[in-house]
Amino acid sequence: MWKAGCKWMFLIMGTMIGAGYASGRELWQFFGEESVLAIILFTIIFSVCCYTVMTISYKHQTEHFLPVLQVLIGKKWSYIYDVLIILYLFTTTVVMLAGGGATLETFHIPYWIGIILFSLFVILVFLKGLDGMITMNAVIIPILIVGLISVLLVFMFDNDRPWALEWTSQANWPAAFTFTALNILPLVAVLSAVGKQIKHQAEIGIASIGSGVILGVISFIYNESLMQVADSLPLYEIPLFAILKHFPYAMLVFMTILLLIAIYTTAVSGVLGLTTRFKAYTKKPLWLLAAFLLLLMIPFTTFGFSTLISILYPIYGLLNLYLLTAILLYPILNRYKL
Repeated sequence: MWKAGCKWMFLIMGTMIGAGYASGRELWQFFGEESVLAIILFTIIFSVCCYTVMTISYKHQTEHFLPVLQVLIGKKWSYIYDVLIILYLFTTTVVMLAGGGATLETFHIPYWIGIILFSLFVILVFLKGLDGMITMNAVIIPILIVGLISVLLVFMFDNDRPWALEWTSQANWPAAFTFTALNILPLVAVLSAVGKQIKHQAEIGIASIGSGVILGVISFIYNESLMQVADSLPLYEIPLFAILKHFPYAMLVFMTILLLIAIYTTAVSGVLGLTTRFKAYTKKPLWLLAAFLLLLMIPFTTFGFSTLISILYPIYGLLNLYLLTAILLYPILNRYKL
């Protein structure tokens, strides 16, 4: 039970910790100053959302996200959000590909070659289907989390940086809802694909609470670190590199690899959501569907990493508030069904 719960927990975090999150750009765009309360609220809201979506997925033994949407918001709205999720997964996976290409440039690999290599590695995971992705997350996500937290803590303590625990003003608390809403669609897509593989309700509790608490802690430490280098952030495409300039070059290489891993896991999650949705219409294997979708995505990476994130993420965050509200209200309105 604990092993299975941790497996789903790493799947959730692998979906969340992607190009925007691991690079710091997504966190900085939504949080920043006066955000301690916002991060606490995010932790709670995120855990509730994961629990609700996984429970519906488990009860209905789903293999893709449309049945879960129908339970949450009804058939009429579910078809609208079906299209919205497909567009979201497509565009955010484009962001992951662009982020992978931008990160590989650090190793002097040309942007387009980096994107092609990145796409090939995404396809490789789907040669083993869903089990391959779950196994991959269980192995590399713990390494990613430990590495990221370690670097951020070393940065804060080695430079004698004070923690900005200021409670007199917490005006940014609404960001908890928009930030959670931003990440709702990929979570619904990925967690709906594993409904048939969940064996016990307790697995859901372990995965939901564990992922929420760990992501809340990482978000707080990361946000605190970014506030210490706020003046330098406009100079960097990837905010994490503003922190890494204080470290030896070897650490820059190590964290760049971790950043690539984070981008990779979220790209795989996005493609998983799309392939499981379209699997009902074709008998083609998942890896072939993945290859076809990635070929469609590659031309869109010309828009650039930071541009895509700064434009798309806030728009999706606002659009998804309705779905977030439906998820949060579902346990209250259906308290005897959960």
